Formats: sequence, C-alpha cells, structure tokens
Amino acid sequence: MAYAAAPQGLRFEQRTETSPVIGLGTGTPRLSWFVPVADAGYTQSAYEVEVTRGEGAEVYRVQSNDQVLVPWPAPELRSRESAVVRVRVSDGEDWSDWSEASTAETGLLNPSDWRANFVSPVEIGANGMPAPILSGVVNLPADITRARLYATAHGIYIPTVNGQRIDDTVLAPGWTSYENRLRYQTYDVTSLLRKGSNNLDMLLGNGWYRGRLGFENKSAIYGERLAVLAQLEVSTADGGVHVLLSDGSWTAHNSNILADDLYDGQSTDLRDQAVTVVPRSAVEVISADHSLLVAPEGPAIRPTEVLPAVSVFTSRSGKTLVDFGQNLVGWVRLRTHGLPEGSEVVIQHAEVLENDELCTEPLRTAKATDTFVVAGAAEETLEPSLTLHGFRYAQVSGVPDLKVDDIEAVVIGSDLKRIGWFSSSNELLNRFHENVNWSIRGNFVDVPTDCPQRDERLGWTGDIQIFAPTASFLYDVGGFLGSWLRDLAAEQLPDGSVPHVVPDVIHSDFTNTPTAAWGDAAVLIPWTLYQRTGNRLILEQQYSSACKYVDKVASLAGDDMLWTGGFQYGDWLDPSAPPEDAARAKTDPDVVATAHLARSAEVLANTAAVLGHDEDSASYHKLAEEVRAAFARSYVTPSGRILSDTQTAYAMALEWALLPSEDQRQEAGRRLADLVRVSGFRISTGFVGTPLVCDALTDAGEVDVAYRLLLQTGCPSWLYPVTMGATTVWERWDSLRPDGSVNPGGMTSFNHYALGAVADWLHRTVAGLAPAAPGYRRIIVQPRATAALTSAAARHLTPYGEASVQWRRVGGKLILDVAVPVGTTAVVHVPGTKVPEAVPHGTHTWTVADPTPNIDEGNALTIRELLDRQPLTWSAVVDAAVETGIAPEGEAQTADKLARYLDEPVGNLGYALAPEPWISRSVPLREKVEQILKGSTS
Repeated sequence: MAYAAAPQGLRFEQRTETSPVIGLGTGTPRLSWFVPVADAGYTQSAYEVEVTRGEGAEVYRVQSNDQVLVPWPAPELRSRESAVVRVRVSDGEDWSDWSEASTAETGLLNPSDWRANFVSPVEIGANGMPAPILSGVVNLPADITRARLYATAHGIYIPTVNGQRIDDTVLAPGWTSYENRLRYQTYDVTSLLRKGSNNLDMLLGNGWYRGRLGFENKSAIYGERLAVLAQLEVSTADGGVHVLLSDGSWTAHNSNILADDLYDGQSTDLRDQAVTVVPRSAVEVISADHSLLVAPEGPAIRPTEVLPAVSVFTSRSGKTLVDFGQNLVGWVRLRTHGLPEGSEVVIQHAEVLENDELCTEPLRTAKATDTFVVAGAAEETLEPSLTLHGFRYAQVSGVPDLKVDDIEAVVIGSDLKRIGWFSSSNELLNRFHENVNWSIRGNFVDVPTDCPQRDERLGWTGDIQIFAPTASFLYDVGGFLGSWLRDLAAEQLPDGSVPHVVPDVIHSDFTNTPTAAWGDAAVLIPWTLYQRTGNRLILEQQYSSACKYVDKVASLAGDDMLWTGGFQYGDWLDPSAPPEDAARAKTDPDVVATAHLARSAEVLANTAAVLGHDEDSASYHKLAEEVRAAFARSYVTPSGRILSDTQTAYAMALEWALLPSEDQRQEAGRRLADLVRVSGFRISTGFVGTPLVCDALTDAGEVDVAYRLLLQTGCPSWLYPVTMGATTVWERWDSLRPDGSVNPGGMTSFNHYALGAVADWLHRTVAGLAPAAPGYRRIIVQPRATAALTSAAARHLTPYGEASVQWRRVGGKLILDVAVPVGTTAVVHVPGTKVPEAVPHGTHTWTVADPTPNIDEGNALTIRELLDRQPLTWSAVVDAAVETGIAPEGEAQTADKLARYLDEPVGNLGYALAPEPWISRSVPLREKVEQILKGSTS
C-alpha cells in the first residue's frame, strides 16, 4: 500500500469557480481533480465518485488511472438540478480519504425551460438616448430556501435586486456570435430576496450588441433594440415555486447614464433630476430564438484588481494628468469633495504621453472619455459601469487640486485563473514577462482581442493562434478559448473559409477569404488546448471546422500544392515593413501561406489519429507530405537556402519539417543564425516568425544566438520596449521610437500580446518546463542554461497539480530543482549531462558542474565565434565603430558590415569592418579593434 492524500481541486468541465458551480450547461459534467501528495510508489488504479442528489448518495467505482476530465458517472442531471460530489482514489490496495464536497448545479438545459420572453422598452432606450432600466416585481412569502436568476440581454446588463447589485460581474452577457450563440448567466439571489414585494431591475447598455464596433465606424451591427431576458425562480420551504418572468407587464425608465459606448465612454448625470422615474414606460415582447441560449464555459468579466495612482502632475499646457504606472484595461474611480452641483468632471484615457501631453492619436476615432455631472454632495464617487478603456494615463478636468489618494484604476477583464509563472536573474526579462501577463489581462475580455484601446478591439484569429501556447501556460483558458472556438466554427463560411476576426463584425469578401496564420486558428488552437489541457473533447467539437478549413485551402493550392496569390497578411508587422503597410514584410507571402498549409495538414492528421479517424489521418498526412515536397521543390535550393532568405522563412522551415534532407536542415540552421548575427542580434520577424525563431535556433544547436536575440535591448527587440518604460507588449516593435515619438502608422497599439508569444519559449526552454503528453501527463524538463543568466524558474499548475523547474548557477555549480505532480512522470535533461533521466512524482534535485562558460571566456577563432561567445568584446568593437564613424548607427550597422566575413579569422575583424584603405577612418578603427582583441585575450 502507498499513501495518497485526499484529492483536491475538484472541478466540473472547464469551469474554474470554487464550489458551488452553478449554471452548468451540461447534465453530464466531466470531473477533474489532483492528488497533492502521495508516497513515491503510489500510482492510481481506480477512483470512486460519490454523487448525492436530494437525500440519496450513490458511489461509482471506476478502474482507471485517469483524473482529468473523466466522464460523469451518474445518471444525467436535469435542468436546475444540483449534486454534491466527492472523490477518492486508490492504488489498488487501499483508498485515500474523500475529497471535500463540491456542488455542481445545472442551468436551463433546454429551450423549453425558458418561460420568460425578451422585452424591450417602447418609448425610451433608442440609440442615442439614456441607458434604460427594465423592472419587474414579484411578491414572495417567507421561508425562501433557494432563488436563481437566469438572465441575458441584447446589449449588456447589470441586474439589481431590491436596489442591491447581485455580484461584481460586469459587461454581461459578454460577446459571442450573437446570431448563433447568446450566453446567459445564472445567479444565486437567495440572500437578496425578502418576504413581500421584491424588485428586479436590469440596467441595459449598448455594449457590443448596439454600440460602435470595428474600425469602420459601424454601430448597431446586431440590432437597434436593446432587450432583456430574465427568469427569476424562487423556492420556499413549503415546496412552492414562485417565478418572475420578463414579459409585457414589466416597465422601463431612464437611468442617469446619458450615453454609453465601449469605444467612446460613458456620460453620467448624478443629480436626482437626471432620472425620470414616473411615469414609467411600457415594454414590448420581441421575438427571439431561445435555442441560441448557451451557458458559460469560461469565467465572467469582473474587476480583478484596483491600482492606486502613482502620481498626479500638470502637463506643459496646464492639463491635470494622472499616471497609474501600468498600462491596463478598465476604468477610473474618482472621489470628489464638495464640488458644486452641476459641475462637470471629464476623464480622458490614453496609453502614452507624447511631448509630455496625453497622446490620443493611437486611439483613432475612439473618444475614450467619461464625463460626470456631480450632484453636489460632500463626497461623491465617480465610476462608469457600461464601458471600458485601455490606458495608463488619464487627463482629468473639473477637479481642482486633484489628490493622488482620490483616484484609482479598476482593472477589468475575464476572471481567468492564473496557473503559470516565470522568473529569471535578468530584471528586464522579468519585466517583459510581466508585460506579457498584463497584455493577456487587458485583451482577454470575453474574447481574445488584438488591442483594448482604439476603435477596433476585435477577435483577430491570427493573433490568438500564435499566442495560444503562451496564454495556456499562464492562465486557465480552456473554457475561455473553447467558447471562442465555438464562435469561430459558427461564423465559418460554408466553403470552409474562416473570418479574419471572430465574432465577425466586418462581413466583407476581403476578410472572409482564407488567409494563412489567421484561418489556421481553426486547426492549431484546438490542438494547442488538447496538448496543454488534455481536453480531447475540444478536438471532437472543432474537428469538422478544422477539416473544412484545410480542405478549402488545399483546393486553393491546386495541383501544384502551392498556396499562391490573393491577399495574405504574410509575416505581419515585420519590423522592416513601413508604418503605413504592415503586410510588406521581407518574407514572401506565398512562402508563408504554403508553409502554413503543410503545418495545418500535419496537425489535422494528428488530430484525426487521436479521434480514431484513421482514413482521414492518412489522407491529411499525405496532403502534408505533398505540400512539404512542393515547398522544398519551389522555395528551397539544394543547399538549403530558402526564398526570401529571412529569419521567418528559415524558422518555419526548421520547425515545421519543410526541408527534406539533413544537409538542407543544417544549412538552414546555420543561415538562420547568421541572419541573426548580421542583424546585430535584432529581431526581424513579424507575427508568423516571432513564436518560432528562438525554437528554431535552439533546435539548430544555436541556443547562444537565441539568447543573444532574446536579451537584446536595441530596437527592434523584445526588451527594447522595456527600456522605454513599457508595461505591456506593443503592437509594433517600435510603437514608441527611441526619440520618444509615437510610430506614425495609423495602427499603433501599446497593448498587443502577439509579439509576446516568445514567452512560451521562456517557459519551455529558458526555464525548461514543457508538456511531453497531453495535459502534462508526462513532462519534459530541459532547461538550456546560459552564461547570460544566473538563474531561471517556471511554475505551472498542470491539470495534475503543480509542476516546477528552477535552475541556478552558484560557485561553479549548477543546481536544478524539479517538482513533478502526482499522476505524472518527467524526463529530465540535466544541463551538461548526455543521458536524460526519467523520474516519478515528487521533488528532485541535481547538482552538477556548471556547463556554461563565463561571458567572454575563451578565445574566438573566427568572427562568428566572437559574435556568439564574447558579447563584451563585441560591445567594445561596436563602440569603436561608432566613435570612428565607420558605423555611426551602432550595433546593427556594425554587424551588417560583417555579413560576408563571418568565417574570417577573428584577427581580420578590423579589416572586415573597414576594408577600404582610402577612407581615413579605416586605420583608426583597425587600431582600436586590434587593441580590443589584445585586451580580450590577455
């Protein structure tokens, strides 16, 4: 017998709330748990699930070692039914203690369960009018035992019962493909009800349904009329059930919110006379399809943090500005003191300052402004509720002598559970990783948006496709992205084309054509979620969508198996692309497109194999092989050079097995590394290449070059924005230029997670923690230690429990600590050793001789080796090139001069930089370089 502690973390489906979990959308919720501690020899062989329904409890025993998303063992739950669940596990000889009990409760599972109707105000609430409040009244007896409100809206809504907010949920019901799926919420309102008359009020805002949406200045995309659907069901001790249904008996009146829009902001009049309560307006029942109603799969949107202001200061022009120290998404909460009645307070939001003034140009047409007319009380709190903004700075007018303690920022986003962390000995790198985290928080607001501040904020498929691995390490996004993928499938065209944004609010022929990297989200994101969470069902649900997409692209490729022509985003936002044309990247778009077809066909073949569709798997494997052969035939030379000769082209080819021979792969790896070297270790990839380039370098044996690229601080690089004060990831590598000016392109965001996709490499390679089987059932630990760091660590709450890796270099030793959760195993590659070691669950430590050389240790024989191994020496050479005027623009220009001389002996470095003897600056540079090289070897 081996001891195992009682299971913990019992959860239902992908929901992350603690018990009780109400409003489940299935009567057969899958179960997951983890075992926090067990003896070394413990292996689960069976589990028991105790399900209590009403007065009776049943225990179901299953012979299985599974513990993640296992099938519901009991008869299917009915609508509104709750069950209390406990779990215990066995190694075949004895049983653990029972887990703590968790309660699961279903929502309304069938359209027929809805007796309420959608109701809309008649005389008020039109677009441009104040936000309406719709109200219903119900009389209740004493001894209320249970009360549930099921609600949703066309628009966004805030419910109150007897004048009290139900909870802190905001912007409900969120944003889905409303024509196909409308999410409803379930609230426990038992404690808010009382004997006698009870009022249910529903404040309605425009939100995504009727507000401005997209960059084409469209509004009311989904409809002109706001409406609410509410069904309040109350049970009493005597067995009675009392209901309040939204219907024609409800009334409506204006709120004090005069205007609301997600882009433009909210206008509120806090004076009593601003609200006309009597006479109340009628409402009208409107037709709607109740079969579109779905329960949530992920968390609600709510406040997740409150940040105090860092400083209040006056701009050059005399404006009052507030710095919150962090680019965030949400709104400002402001307390005023003794302002005269009727005074107007205006709060304008922006991400950056330019010339020490609020810079609103990147917002484009979004006003991002909240206004308040105060009531004249001694103290008032000004805070919107039907909008949100992306900002670090706020400009406040109407508040004389604003104090820093009177203003704070409320952070708003989907309430995702944090499950991943990373740290290192490099503080700039740590800040970059924190910037990635904040960009997730700002852009994961019910859908994964591109940016949270300007007149866009759309669910661009390409952005989340490349970022999904990073997101799924840092946050529990299974339900969040699973819901979004359902919208993707619902919006997909009959021919298989995937809209470029989901939900699709553009609806143009242009954005409904297949586009590489963007449409591939249909195939690649489900696979990522399966790999990271072990959720096989996501593959089943999205399989048809993935097949339709790949089949469509294969038809476009035709007999030659090359996806060519037509619009492509290509390697979007390659740093060489001009500000006004982000698609004009160095990498040929046909190369990008054909590579993606090969990649998605291969992943789809693997998906089909997992699902047991063997014929499909063989067919898509054959397609992938044919496309890879066409790619190599058309775009690759026999020696391994690739058309476009760019970092992105080589990274795709290496990571996606597009090169048929080992010689070609070796040459591609060498060429990729050389391209990085002669760029001065600057990044030159866009959206497509950025997630791949460090992996490609690592797999090619050029991990030192990957580290030089990662830790570069010059522009463009991942750390350059950090040196410029960034607290989120930027859309462009140079959204803010070195002189402090904002990039003049009309598309410049300071909160865009896509280029932060390299964080997945930080987790898997720098720290060394990666899944080796779906859901981390097996783990691979393979840190690539470097002289540039003295330590790195990653921690991740896998479905089986917490896994962690930490390495540190101390006194000539490297110490590696690994924690493996119960139910999993790990293969550990200790740095400096040749044979990996398989280990069971538990904590493990290795201490070995430090295999990493000190910086600038050893003598470089070639110029290439100097660039790789002697960064301090190289930095001195760059300084000399700048001082003598040979390369006044710095490192990138200096490195570019060496493109043809990397194999030259290091002693020829000065001549390689300045080969022209007739240029007077050549001799001084050569002399300086000779002195530097002598110093590096002395």
